Amino acid sequence: MSMILTRLRHTAACLSSLLLIACASAADVKQEPVTKTKPDTKPAKSQTRKAASPKAVDGEFANFTQWKEVSDFIDRMVAQHGFERSSLEEVFRKTQYVETAIQLMKPAPPGRPKNWRAYRARFIDPVRINAGVAFWDTHAEALARAEQQYGVPAEIIVGIIGVETVYGRNTGNFRVMDAVTTLAFDYPNTPNRESRMAFFRGEVENTLLFAREAGIDPFSLLGSYAGAIGWPQFMPGSIRKFAVDFDGDAKIDLRNSPVDAIGSVAHFLVEHGWKPGEPIAFPATVSETEGNRGWNIFIGQGLEAKFSLDELKAAGVSPNVEPPADMKYGLVDLQNGGEPTEYWLGAGNFFAITKYNRSFFYAMSVVDLGRAVRTARTR
Repeated sequence: MSMILTRLRHTAACLSSLLLIACASAADVKQEPVTKTKPDTKPAKSQTRKAASPKAVDGEFANFTQWKEVSDFIDRMVAQHGFERSSLEEVFRKTQYVETAIQLMKPAPPGRPKNWRAYRARFIDPVRINAGVAFWDTHAEALARAEQQYGVPAEIIVGIIGVETVYGRNTGNFRVMDAVTTLAFDYPNTPNRESRMAFFRGEVENTLLFAREAGIDPFSLLGSYAGAIGWPQFMPGSIRKFAVDFDGDAKIDLRNSPVDAIGSVAHFLVEHGWKPGEPIAFPATVSETEGNRGWNIFIGQGLEAKFSLDELKAAGVSPNVEPPADMKYGLVDLQNGGEPTEYWLGAGNFFAITKYNRSFFYAMSVVDLGRAVRTARTR
């Protein structure tokens, strides 16, 4: 009994520490929203296995080769990608269950209102600003080259890498193969469980394909509890689609090359709608008079700029600075708990940032951190 209690205390301590790390990085799960609703506590019917598997704490072997879904997945990898079944079975024998990933993926407790100012304070702080200045000074040439080649301002690239990993300081120590496999086949019980499992099964596939293409051991890949890798925290699928060799050494290495990270972030944004030279966002106010809240229809309309300036103005949205009239916008609401909500008109480039992490808070923190670092460099 004392041994069990000791292990439980150890697990709780690890979870507490990791939750702090999770708060420091806003984008551990790339390009996918995290559900905030309460999970169902009943086991999902689809979670059928050939045999039971131990999964009490991190690092235990889960006998993944005995799970029916894993066996079916191996069959598909063999048929579609030409892997040897025996090799994949050996990989999954070595794959460990990550209980921490399950716990950190569970929805936040209901009832806590969103608070943009509290969120912002975690990322626009002296540590990140000073580290951002040093990063920009060190990699000024690569940032300028990325800006010229892709049209993404250096401050936006700096903002993303700073929010993600504090410029390479917090890139994660989980084995990616362990994390994505655990989430692919035993995601916590949430309303979107099936779609999330499908996403992570795709990331298991991409992890194996990327490792084969790069000629590396899949277990050598380390990242976040959700499988995000390197300075920019790209998921394996994003590495295969959007990462670039920006330092010219004939390989892509987001773990050890900040220059590759710089080029890859810029390329990702362009591939997700970034338009060089266009603005990002404009502060706005909304009509709060009784019976004149037509602007409400623009809240929760997705991560896309699709409304004309005239439409928004007619509904009671007033930009504080006049934006270009020939562009489309979306209404961004940054809730502040019990304090008044902050509103912005987001242009297409703002929503390109949300494709990196599907959150208004995230995108605005990237913009604000980048701006703060640029300002600090000129002092």
